[in-house]
Amino acid sequence: MTQTAPFGSWESPISAAEVTRAGLRFGDVLRVDGGDLYWVESRPEEAGRSVIVRRSAARVVDDIGPDDFNARTRVHEYGGGAYAVGDGAVFATRFEDQRLYRIDREGDPIALTPDPDPPAGLRYADLDIADGWVVCVREHHRGDGEPRNELVRIDLTGSSPPAVIATGRDFYSSPRVSPDRAALAWLEWDHPNMPWDGTELRVAHFDSTGSLGESTLIAGGVEESVTQPEWAPNGTLHYVSDRTGWWNLYRHGPSQDGAVLPMNAEFGLPGWVFATRRYCFLDDGTLLAAHSSPDGDRLLAVESEEARTIELPFRSLGSTMASRERSLYLLAGGPGSPTAVIEIDIDSGAHQVLRSADTAIDERFASIPEAITFDTPDGKAHALYYPPTNPEFTGPEDEAPPLIVEIHGGPTGQARTPLNPSYLFWTSRGFGIVDVDYGGSSGYGREYRNRLRGNWGVVDVRDCALAAAHIASIGKADPDRLIITGGSAGGYTTLLALALHDEFAAGASWYGIASLEALARHTHKFEARYLDRLIGPYPESKAIYTERSPLTHIDRMNTPVILLQGLDDEVVPPAQAEMMRDALVARGVPVACVMFEGEGHGFRDARNQIRALESELSFYSQVLGFEPAGDIEPVAVQGL
Repeated sequence: MTQTAPFGSWESPISAAEVTRAGLRFGDVLRVDGGDLYWVESRPEEAGRSVIVRRSAARVVDDIGPDDFNARTRVHEYGGGAYAVGDGAVFATRFEDQRLYRIDREGDPIALTPDPDPPAGLRYADLDIADGWVVCVREHHRGDGEPRNELVRIDLTGSSPPAVIATGRDFYSSPRVSPDRAALAWLEWDHPNMPWDGTELRVAHFDSTGSLGESTLIAGGVEESVTQPEWAPNGTLHYVSDRTGWWNLYRHGPSQDGAVLPMNAEFGLPGWVFATRRYCFLDDGTLLAAHSSPDGDRLLAVESEEARTIELPFRSLGSTMASRERSLYLLAGGPGSPTAVIEIDIDSGAHQVLRSADTAIDERFASIPEAITFDTPDGKAHALYYPPTNPEFTGPEDEAPPLIVEIHGGPTGQARTPLNPSYLFWTSRGFGIVDVDYGGSSGYGREYRNRLRGNWGVVDVRDCALAAAHIASIGKADPDRLIITGGSAGGYTTLLALALHDEFAAGASWYGIASLEALARHTHKFEARYLDRLIGPYPESKAIYTERSPLTHIDRMNTPVILLQGLDDEVVPPAQAEMMRDALVARGVPVACVMFEGEGHGFRDARNQIRALESELSFYSQVLGFEPAGDIEPVAVQGL
């Protein structure tokens, strides 16, 4: 029998611990080697260790390497492409020292690269193997000054030191060796561009010594974002470009050149991590490609210039795929199913789940999101609304539920639709959630992304407030119990929205930015000039940085807030949270601040994930005045 209880206080089987158990992440690329399939699992119960997993041709699944091997690269701090496979051997970057190792089926891992000074000062990512060597990106941290990024070639026997084959640009990515091993394609770009602003695709041929000759510019520039170069089996180079305003597929070759599937849809994703792959080829040249649209992702097969849709019961397709014979392997999920490793038969469309999170979440508690649009001064904006969902509880007839306004990071991120256990933690307790794709988000073309150029801290804050007001106006949220939360860039938008808007009753900033000036002075190389596009050059635009910093408006901030921060964060240093905490305490504004040792930009350890989620619930219960169900460890709130 359904019980009536105040929103927020509903009893739920989805505890913070269950969220963590269901929070297995597939954190890197899929690889195929012969009959074996490989992927990487980020496991909260192992302190967030990234584990390479192999599924053999005999369908036996096992972990690769010793129990303490953490396969994760810190290049650009966000990593990606930390491993590759060839002839049964795995080559991977180890997180602790950032050296490249060879992992054979027997014996201990063998280091192929030198032990650097300073420690972890030579970092490797985006590996591509060919003929006894690997080409990859190396980031050289020299102690003082900005790190140097370059392409290197590494002998897979470890008998010779890495050889630099391309250098001189600020950034490199996506080195891809041609099928005949004669040429290399790659991407490069310079400050202040980010990879979604403008990149160059170049090709050069190898000489007899393995060095590269003079390169040729194939596509791209300062205002054209090229991503995901891949070679077809016949040697035709393919890539994704947004030259039309949409990340579409193109090819470059002697007999074929131009767009492959022109449409108003996105086949690319922002290059925050290396080795993103949203399309690939079968041995016969069949092209398989995933693209995003407002109502979900689609998978296409292109054969003999004809495209057909492969129907799947998944609305969210991941950022990596691999193929073997007539099978495609990818990450996929839906509103009622978590992201999983999927095998698809290209001819029949049949699929099977090879690996998924070990979750006991009852599907009756799955909150199915509704795609919504709302008006802004720049045109329509987009969001996903998740209603409170619990088969055993309902709210009072005369009340509307509290609403959590969820703000993705980036700020180029995008609201996605696979089952999100952390969302169900809230919706099963009687909260609604609106996941906002404010202007600047990906998935809607370059013009939509560019709404945020020069307007970060304006458009995003405005759109999130408008989304909350829209949900409240249609009766799906209590206008007096609007909550706003986000991580990283989303944490910045959260703090600024709390300072500039009075309609929010509480907020939670996960490793968010309090001072833009401090961020501009003290962040890592990859994002060192990111704010040039979002705000303006620093220090020339110092006045704007000051005006759009949450700390500047601390005298207007009266809304209670909880700050959650990793002490090892190199992207948004912990000083940002400390400055905000101290300023709020000085003003007497209720604030909770929880710091996590050993955590960087995003929490990986299960214990810390549980503590963070329960702290947020405890904070909301104290601020909004309801009693949370379950055994929740309270968080201390100063000034309440």
